[in-house]
Amino acid sequence: MITPDQVAAMIKAQMPDAQVQVQDLTGTNDHYQVTVVSSLFEGKNRVQQHQMVYGALREAMATEAIHALALNTSAPQG
Repeated sequence: MITPDQVAAMIKAQMPDAQVQVQDLTGTNDHYQVTVVSSLFEGKNRVQQHQMVYGALREAMATEAIHALALNTSAPQG
């Protein structure tokens, strides 16, 4: 089991500038909706952005601490 704060911390460890919002979808701390906004996403397509987030969460996903993940990613506006 992993908390929303831990999910956010793992993403921020790989993408320090990221604005991260994590929502536990089921109350079981293993199904999350995550929104990440980072300048590191600039010039990258959606698949590449998602791969970056999956990379940051690789260990938690491999151990199934995170069972399901819905991602919304984007570069900052403006």
